[in-house]
Amino acid sequence: MTEAKIERVEGRGCVLRGDDIDTDRIIPARFLRCVTFDGLGEHAFEDDRAQSKGDHALDDERFTGASILIVGRNFGCGSSREHAPQSLARAGFEAFVGGSFAEIFAGNCTALGLPCLVLGADDLETLMNAVSARPEQTVVADVLARTVTCDVGVFDAQIPDGTRQQLLEGSWNATAVLLDAGSAIEDAAGRLPYVGGF
Repeated sequence: MTEAKIERVEGRGCVLRGDDIDTDRIIPARFLRCVTFDGLGEHAFEDDRAQSKGDHALDDERFTGASILIVGRNFGCGSSREHAPQSLARAGFEAFVGGSFAEIFAGNCTALGLPCLVLGADDLETLMNAVSARPEQTVVADVLARTVTCDVGVFDAQIPDGTRQQLLEGSWNATAVLLDAGSAIEDAAGRLPYVGGF
């Protein structure tokens, strides 16, 4: 029961400028009390959006329906809440392109099948400017090729080898991998003298 293999994500981009955007801003703490993640998408960046009074990337009609969020450096820093990528996924984002990502945020994204591709500073600025100028264009975040493509060109992207392999194999969901190995786990447990016989 492996999950879907993710070789590439293509769609429209949404440009969210700024570095060090933390998980508290992505999903405010008061929304962490939920029992399920359903409905979190409507609260993504809620406080930032309220303070911006409509001048936030997620409220920009030009980016409506975007599936690739284009961000700055150290995106997803701060507390390690899984709710942050969950809220962004439920807001419609399927991949992230940025200058860098906080390690735990990137790991939480991988566990949800959401690729995080890293671009160099100049390429990222070019991509942001291109998508801001023509938001209707298609952006391609290619995990297999390790590239990001838009109307103005193809940019080399970085993604860790292990993460890339998980996405390409469809083994990014650890729970599904464990369920696949259920009988092997039971067999191994049955051979351990300290597990049985009590």
